Amino acid sequence: MLWAFANGYDSDPVCTEGYEAPVKSIGNSTTTPRGLETDLDVWIILMALSESVSARLRKHGFKCNVVEISIRDNGLNSITRQMHISQPTNITDEIVKAAFELFKKHYRWEHPIRSLGVRGSDLVMEDIPVQLDLFDNQEKREKLERLDRAVDEIRRRFGYFSIQRAAMYQDKVLSHLDAGTHTVHPHSYFHG
Repeated sequence: MLWAFANGYDSDPVCTEGYEAPVKSIGNSTTTPRGLETDLDVWIILMALSESVSARLRKHGFKCNVVEISIRDNGLNSITRQMHISQPTNITDEIVKAAFELFKKHYRWEHPIRSLGVRGSDLVMEDIPVQLDLFDNQEKREKLERLDRAVDEIRRRFGYFSIQRAAMYQDKVLSHLDAGTHTVHPHSYFHG
């Protein structure tokens, strides 16, 4: 094989110039129905957004290596932060925990929050082999992924509000956010 490569023999198909992967990240953001003033408010919105992002990752067969959040307060100050996670994931709990960790680390509550976003990037196919972590509970991760897929199926059949997490019932206004509805614009929509 080394001799073949050294002599320029390669049977792989040639990619056209300018080829880009069709999807680089999957995210969702929202302007909140009211200003967020507590960590619980933020957790509820991050949970809804993370459920949406993880469901779309699973639907399209991806996992993400990077979780990113964006925050805009009522003074229109914006920050965006991201972090690499230990293993590629499309599990809601892992995405929301990473997003909330980023939030706690980087936001100081100078103003109420008006907009939040969650994005998964550095995508890989979900069936790609990964090195298992000695200290990670792989059985728990598989159970969480099966649970998420069951929730996806229930919502597909009976609607987004047919099943909710308990945290969503802490605030009636924030829990009515339907993060499951998406408007996806094709690339040409923005680039002519």
